[in-house]
Amino acid sequence: MKKKNRIAVIGGGVSGMTAAVTAAEQGADVLLLEQKEMTGKKILVTGNGRCNYTNRVQTPQCYRSDDPEFPWKVMQKFPAEKILELFQEMGIYPKDRNGYIYPNSDQASSVAETLQEELERTGVEVHTGVRCLEIRREKNGFKICAEGKSFQADRVILCAGSKAAPVTGSDGSGYDIAKKMGHSLIPVLPALVQLQCSGKFFKNIAGVRVNGKIILYTDGTEATSDTGELQLAAYGLSGIPVFQVSRYASRGLYEGKKVEAMIDFMPELSTEKMLDFLRKRARNRPEKTAEHFLTGLFHKKLSGLWLKFARIPKEKRVGTLTEEELRHLTWLIKEFKVQVTGTNSFEQAQICCGGVDTRQIHADTMESRLVPGVYFAGEIVDVDGICGGYNISFAVASGVLAGKSAATKE
Repeated sequence: MKKKNRIAVIGGGVSGMTAAVTAAEQGADVLLLEQKEMTGKKILVTGNGRCNYTNRVQTPQCYRSDDPEFPWKVMQKFPAEKILELFQEMGIYPKDRNGYIYPNSDQASSVAETLQEELERTGVEVHTGVRCLEIRREKNGFKICAEGKSFQADRVILCAGSKAAPVTGSDGSGYDIAKKMGHSLIPVLPALVQLQCSGKFFKNIAGVRVNGKIILYTDGTEATSDTGELQLAAYGLSGIPVFQVSRYASRGLYEGKKVEAMIDFMPELSTEKMLDFLRKRARNRPEKTAEHFLTGLFHKKLSGLWLKFARIPKEKRVGTLTEEELRHLTWLIKEFKVQVTGTNSFEQAQICCGGVDTRQIHADTMESRLVPGVYFAGEIVDVDGICGGYNISFAVASGVLAGKSAATKE
């Protein structure tokens, strides 16, 4: 009788549990090692506790990496349709919100509990409270060295996560394990995170939410942009569009570049149309004071700030606003530029950019090119998705590929 492959999976997040279940279903003898007291802890905080686990809109641009073709190769091997099928087979019925897929229960705990049940169903041996330190190649496989104990395996799948939200268990320890085996790291930095900006005025506009466009510049060159609801905070900028551009800010700051964010508070109008709109608005109610000129158009905190920057007295009648003053207001509304000085910490980041260099990994199997028999999945590798279920999509897809490949390799 053919001996079962013994596979050790390090990390009990989405990618680790998916890899473990997949390998077990292929007939492997699987043990899963998780350093926290339970598996699936990070799942509970995803999607504001609702777990947006995939998205019907899938393009290569939804995934970022220093090896830009890698993530899409992985996703083509196990696309969103298959993720939906897999989750439905496990019992998770999808709720579709404009292409954003959630469990019908709207509870992230449903996803965590279902994956935990799948571990039990497939006979995966789960060890919690195990902090792994090193993977050593031996004559007949691998030795996983942990604090106070060790484990043997024929193959190992490293799914130890990134450094984002370390309280959930992803503290970056997996990077050290990968480096000890000779793998290179792309700088690991916060992504899908808030931006810290210079300017004492931010405390005066904190709490304002506005639909707008953020354009990010590094050393004066446009790096990326996004549109949606922006949240202004005492430290700077937040909101989904800010999260989407944040990985480029993190990278630019890490490389010592000057990083700036330009906010367009009225992206639906061109600069000239915005100026013309303000001209007509001033003519329509010339008796209004400047303090109330933008009432009903923008938040009072914003209009007050712009008047201050444009040096327009609040009591001035709008019918007496000069062309220069109207142009200045237009510029502040359309091209409000601030310097980005940093990002919030790994504790606040949803994910990281950077990780194990994917050029050292086979995209079709997730097996290491440097250490055959070692596989990777999930956030530990240099792939980060935009907001919208893409990071869990990649975690599942890479976990399935790694689990199947590790279990079936001769």
